[in-house]
Amino acid sequence: MKENENLNGRYVLLGTSPSVDQLRLDIESAARSDAKVLLTGETGVGKEVVANSIHHQSRRNAGPFVTINCAGVPDTLLESEFFGHVRGSFTGAFRDYPGLLRQAHGGTVFLDEVGEMSLRLQALLLRFLETGELQTVGGGMARTHVDVRIVAATNRNLFESVAVREFRADLYYRLNVFHVHISPLRDRRGDVPMLLDYYGRLFAQNHGWPEPVFTDAALDVLSRHSWPGNIRELRNLTERVVSRATKHVIDVVDLPKDLVTAVNAASEKAAAPAATGGPNPQVDALFERIMVHRESFWTTAYAAFISRDIVRDDIRRLVHMGLEQTRGSYRVLLGLFNMPASDYKRFLAFLKQHDCHLPFQRFRALRVSSAEVHRASSSGGRLSA
Repeated sequence: MKENENLNGRYVLLGTSPSVDQLRLDIESAARSDAKVLLTGETGVGKEVVANSIHHQSRRNAGPFVTINCAGVPDTLLESEFFGHVRGSFTGAFRDYPGLLRQAHGGTVFLDEVGEMSLRLQALLLRFLETGELQTVGGGMARTHVDVRIVAATNRNLFESVAVREFRADLYYRLNVFHVHISPLRDRRGDVPMLLDYYGRLFAQNHGWPEPVFTDAALDVLSRHSWPGNIRELRNLTERVVSRATKHVIDVVDLPKDLVTAVNAASEKAAAPAATGGPNPQVDALFERIMVHRESFWTTAYAAFISRDIVRDDIRRLVHMGLEQTRGSYRVLLGLFNMPASDYKRFLAFLKQHDCHLPFQRFRALRVSSAEVHRASSSGGRLSA
């Protein structure tokens, strides 16, 4: 059961925060037309919930809502899932299959994780979006026309994927007619008690248990949690806590110990003065690869961030270390991090999007020339004042 499906089976969006209020307005606007919608947001924020809400509020609500997980099906089979196949067109095709796009005729197709599609399938999808025609796998030249509305979702930054040619620009602009961004749960922590109450009642009803009550202390801990898995994580944690509780009152001692420890440690760190230079072996190793081995920021730090091996704080620290060398110059930092000058706007856009852009003024006590930066990077170390 999803976040927006209440105990009576109706679709609602839970939350009273400003970001949820704005999301409701976006859903209403998107539902008024058949324009393609691109949903963006981290894993677990409820993109399918929003897609379903758009469908149910649109004029297509009597038609089917069909979900295609672009990351959950091998590329060799995804074309068949999209467009269907005829019997005998490939090994294992024992009967005709109409395909999910045909099955959604008159309704909505939700393309989940659209950023994971191969370039070949992107080209086929683009052709369908332009013509509305389907060509069945193994069906020769025969084509049929279907009427579907496309809602796509991704946790990737497709604009960056376009920049590195992992996603077609023409398909990106075709899908991104109406853009809806879904905020992570850590940006709407005021909704956490409501969500906990909802899922607690849901699991209690499903399993025949008394409805749980979270104490103020437990709610305080859970509201301070960063929820990296977003609503999906909250849902799973609520089921885990409720199923293991021996009483209907849920206190801090009933929460996972590792979560309580991590939340308290994060709070203590946030309350303490910001550290100016504590050791961070992973970031230091990336800095060495950039400065000494002359590797690019894109192939080191950026790649590690996209694959979630490092986090925003690590990028901020790396940028801080670089700006110390360049005395606050982002243009000089570009060369220091082994990127061409043409990457300046892309680099700044990446930093600003992920809240990693640091004010340059604090580093401008001394100016530095590009020649000095080159000498410092060649020697694998620091600039002299």
